[in-house]
Amino acid sequence: MPIDDVLSELAESRATGALKAGRSGTVYLSRGRVCYVECARTPTVEELLTASGRLTLSGMRTARQTAAATADGGDLLVRRGVLSRGELQLCVLGATLDASFFLFGANVPKPKFREGDRHWLGIHWFFDVPGLFRECHRRRARLDRAWPSAELDSRPVVPVRRIRSQHVVLTALQWEILLNADAETTPAELAKRIGRPAYTTLLAVREMAAAGLLECPEPPPPEKPPDLPKRVAGSAPRAAAGAGGRARSSYPEISGDPTDVNLLIRLRNALEAFQ
Repeated sequence: MPIDDVLSELAESRATGALKAGRSGTVYLSRGRVCYVECARTPTVEELLTASGRLTLSGMRTARQTAAATADGGDLLVRRGVLSRGELQLCVLGATLDASFFLFGANVPKPKFREGDRHWLGIHWFFDVPGLFRECHRRRARLDRAWPSAELDSRPVVPVRRIRSQHVVLTALQWEILLNADAETTPAELAKRIGRPAYTTLLAVREMAAAGLLECPEPPPPEKPPDLPKRVAGSAPRAAAGAGGRARSSYPEISGDPTDVNLLIRLRNALEAFQ
């Protein structure tokens, strides 16, 4: 069952809790609005903070244990000076949009909704469900404009050994991707390694592919046209079939109508008179 349908129903009923999509991810709602999304394919807020060096793994575990009673670990991180309120909101915004793009649209055998469940970070941003769907469509269209094939999404990132141009301009993210690409890691795995959102990493990979900086799969060969039937030497070409299914001759059709016969006789007599 598509998770989008279940999520739309929960939004209409103004539900509060967690919609678990198996091992793929979890959507947290508050009164019908999405407040956070986790996806197995994208970095979480915790992974983004630890990969960027803002928080250590032990510090993250301590924060989660301390916030277990209040379920507002984000506010705890702000009070401790780990990050500002605006940085926390921006981090939640980016992680939620990132996870929504890869989670929404997936078919989940048995999505389960647990009423009342909350994420340990608490609520620091609200997302309208139809608005999230529109944003996912917009992001998909942007990916297709950059590189209209999804084959690179699951393939290891392999830089080319030689570029065709003399000068190349890279963004900071593209430079990080090239430095960490080892011909074995996919874009999603690279995103978690360097602590970047999976969508922006994937978009950068497609843009580099379009610029000729990455090894790309070769396009499939064009389909071979079907062979024409061989003509046997000495045989006459077949006549085309008419509307009734019978073979159509190159000669004019002859009917037994007396009017047609009389007309032909008069034409013959007129031609003989001029001879």
